[in-house]
Amino acid sequence: MVIASNAARTAAERTASACPAPLRAGERWYAVHSLPFSEMRAQAQIENQQFRTFLPKRHKTIRHARRLTTVVAPFFPQYLFVVLDLRRHQWRSINGTFGVTGLVMQGDRPGPVPHGIVEQMLALADPRGMLQTGSELLKVGDPVRLTVGPFAEQLAVLDRMDDSGRIRVLLDMLGRQVAVSIDSNSALPTG
Repeated sequence: MVIASNAARTAAERTASACPAPLRAGERWYAVHSLPFSEMRAQAQIENQQFRTFLPKRHKTIRHARRLTTVVAPFFPQYLFVVLDLRRHQWRSINGTFGVTGLVMQGDRPGPVPHGIVEQMLALADPRGMLQTGSELLKVGDPVRLTVGPFAEQLAVLDRMDDSGRIRVLLDMLGRQVAVSIDSNSALPTG
């Protein structure tokens, strides 16, 4: 019973960390490079050290043996973000964390992510860290990359948007354009 409550508390803490509080004076977002397929493990280990993290995620379709499986995957494979105040935090401990290759450095110090980048992703993320691209980033006539479903990773042209959150895209298939209707969160602008 104690294990179950600890697991529930840890899951609740991770959900809360997907939308961290505003940065305090001296704090900045920094990128952490993780081992392959170890982003979530690295995030958990860094959070165990009382650092705030953000791991943007997306739905990804994997094709294997004629089967399509949709999984939750990091938006930036092998990278996550951590809040640090280099004067106050012992940031070198992150480099020795399980699942972490190291902080992204500029010389001998971690290089901060430019202001507004992580904040914009946080604004587009739901409480689980899933990026919701939404239709506000898409414009009719623009090229898009499909992210989920049988046409994942295919390029298309946005043809139509409706109020229900669905879009119609035109895919080039067999020498002609084919219209496909998908959810607006299943396409990312390429421009």
